[in-house]
Amino acid sequence: MQYELLVGLRYTRAKRRNHFISFISIASMLGIAVGVWALIVVLSVMNGFQKEVRARILGVIAHVQISGPDNRLADWQEVAREASANPQVTAAAPFVNGQGMLMLGSSVRGVLVRGIAPELEQNVVEIGLHMVAGKLGSLAPGEFRIVIGSELARYLGARVGDKITLIAPQGLVTPAGIVPRLKQFTVTGIFRIDYNEYDSGLALIHLADAQKLYGMGDAVSGVRLKLKDLFQAREVTRDLFARLKGDLYISDWTRSNANYFRAVQIEKTMMFIILLLIVLVAAFNSVSTLVMAVTDKQADIAILRTLGASPGGIIKIFIVQGAIIGLLGTFLGVASGIPTALNIDVIVPFLEKLLSVRFLSSEVYYITELPSDLQSADVIAITLVSLVLSFVATLYPSWRAARVNPAEALRYE
Repeated sequence: MQYELLVGLRYTRAKRRNHFISFISIASMLGIAVGVWALIVVLSVMNGFQKEVRARILGVIAHVQISGPDNRLADWQEVAREASANPQVTAAAPFVNGQGMLMLGSSVRGVLVRGIAPELEQNVVEIGLHMVAGKLGSLAPGEFRIVIGSELARYLGARVGDKITLIAPQGLVTPAGIVPRLKQFTVTGIFRIDYNEYDSGLALIHLADAQKLYGMGDAVSGVRLKLKDLFQAREVTRDLFARLKGDLYISDWTRSNANYFRAVQIEKTMMFIILLLIVLVAAFNSVSTLVMAVTDKQADIAILRTLGASPGGIIKIFIVQGAIIGLLGTFLGVASGIPTALNIDVIVPFLEKLLSVRFLSSEVYYITELPSDLQSADVIAITLVSLVLSFVATLYPSWRAARVNPAEALRYE
């Protein structure tokens, strides 16, 4: 073992005359540990939120959507068959999209009306798993039944079995002018995605009823696809552009919600930078520790130089001493951060019970439990950045130690 490593480890373990140096070393180590712990936990929670919201969004929208020009697609069966030739596509379902207004008593609300085939729709999205009343399969052709979101039902005061009026913007031309189409529907189901955009503004009816209401004939608005791997959506979209013929618009879930997911990614990046400042401050606290150590060990440095130690060897000694602080701090942070992130669903309820407080109230937030998704890439990146910062912090004090003049250091010894 090289003498630089031996001396550096001895300086780390030795009891110094100045206990203040030891205190700063421990404070720097704990600061790095706390910063690494906070980074791992916060990024895991943000990943959990992103995963949870993405799952709820994809419970309503499809992975890939194919639409026709002017919101009309006549030969949707052929389009679905050709799209299903892609090995990533596992299911396809037609849909009709339209705008409308729901009216119950004096309450009126604008909604997105979606016509679906329940037997095919349940293979594409998971909205049937989020029913709080009734069943999605209750939609039947010609029965004019409707399934609405929980917030929409609350606003209208609607319950299963109530009759509500759907007003479509496509009007009927009469001698008295254009009269909007009105049709009475029976509420047979209420769903709750816990995503306000859909809970308060989406209504589902049968595909055949939507075709009649909006004058579509046998045409539909498009086809929705489900993929084996939702992260392959962009590649599948490019393949469908080459595979399908005709004037079609193809979009995937990353494009339809691009602004949201871009905002989440930016927020995650900024949070990483902000919390990294904790590690940065703690790492550079070790600068003062090493500067004082250099001052305290000037006589030792001078003796080593007179025995033939090179300036590079002196630099290595104090780099080892500073690196030990960063290495132990990073290890403690990772060792505490990973268990915390993996058990956040147990820790948070315990703290809520202990402090008698509710962190995520159901009256305010749609996600009432703190989710966590620990990703190995984040842990590796945090560990490497912490070690690099700790190493960089040792360079200046080590360089100062190498510039100590042996004659000056030993003059008064």
